[in-house]
Amino acid sequence: MADTDRDLLPEGLEDRLPAAAAAAGRVTRALLDVMDSHGFDRVQPPSIEFEKSMASRMAGVQPRRMFRFVDPASLRTLALRSDITVQVGRMAATGLGAAPRPLRLCYAGQVLTIKGDGLDPTRERLQVGAELIGSDSVAAAGELVAMAIEALRAAGASGISVDFTLPDLVDTLAANALPLDADKIEAVRRELDAKDAGGLVAAGGEAYLPLLTAIGPFDQAIERLAAIDAGGALAGRIKALREIAARVGGAARLTLDPSERHGFEYQSWFGFTIYAEGLPGALGRGGSYAILGRAAGEEEPAIGFSLYPDALIDALAAAETPRDTLFLPLRHDGEQAARLRAIGWRTVAAVCDNCDPARLGCTHRLEGGEAVRL
Repeated sequence: MADTDRDLLPEGLEDRLPAAAAAAGRVTRALLDVMDSHGFDRVQPPSIEFEKSMASRMAGVQPRRMFRFVDPASLRTLALRSDITVQVGRMAATGLGAAPRPLRLCYAGQVLTIKGDGLDPTRERLQVGAELIGSDSVAAAGELVAMAIEALRAAGASGISVDFTLPDLVDTLAANALPLDADKIEAVRRELDAKDAGGLVAAGGEAYLPLLTAIGPFDQAIERLAAIDAGGALAGRIKALREIAARVGGAARLTLDPSERHGFEYQSWFGFTIYAEGLPGALGRGGSYAILGRAAGEEEPAIGFSLYPDALIDALAAAETPRDTLFLPLRHDGEQAARLRAIGWRTVAAVCDNCDPARLGCTHRLEGGEAVRL
């Protein structure tokens, strides 16, 4: 009986063929180069850790999304990482616990989840990001948003837009300005996130209805948010958003959705989602959060972002033109070929008498010491 599924990949996983792999390398390098230029040092955590470590490091991490299995050596549960941010938090609190703050770290690597997000079946993604640990100030937020935009533009994205949000909006208002019973807060958060006016009233959040109007282009939406601010409870948040927007300037189109919660499971006072023209879905998210320190109950503020550039990589790979490649016949001069590579040529050497340069993707052939176009 024929083995019909030996060449299949599991749902949500795929190979990167040469064009896509090359584009992935260029995009990753471009993103990391921008982060490096801003003083962010790269770290490389392992792809597998103890489940307890990853699940308890930051609020909002969902262990049920992780692939888990028992380690034969320790007999403890291990997990494949679903988010590198939590690993960077562990490194900052342990191996880099004594490093000067604010600590600037960046990373790139694959992450996996048991199931895709919404209608997207993808379970493995490239995550590239940066974390500034030791501060979640307005200046830090402005730096990270501006750097994310710069990095994506350097990688080839265009028409970038950024949507700001206030993940702790309901908690801030419920504490005093628009009081809510503790058992209603989560329902009000959910209905605001869903933009469901009827559901919001049913959940006991009628006073929060005006927030549904403070959505759209940043300049107009922030004015509406300021106009409905209950007793100035959001004055500090509004001032901070204006300062961050000023830092971005005209580098990206800015919008505001202060009640957006999807994808901001562990962010605190500030969050943002970043998009690019012609690419489906979000390219990344970021915001302020806290990491656990070594001591029980100890927390450290941080702010960062995670980019998921797979859609950008696919778009660049599809638009890629063939590179100039020089065919080297059998018994060519090896020293001459090395000199040609040193000045930028990409070469493909013949390994048999019937190697066809055109079929091998070459654009030129080495003849008499010269590169001749095919």
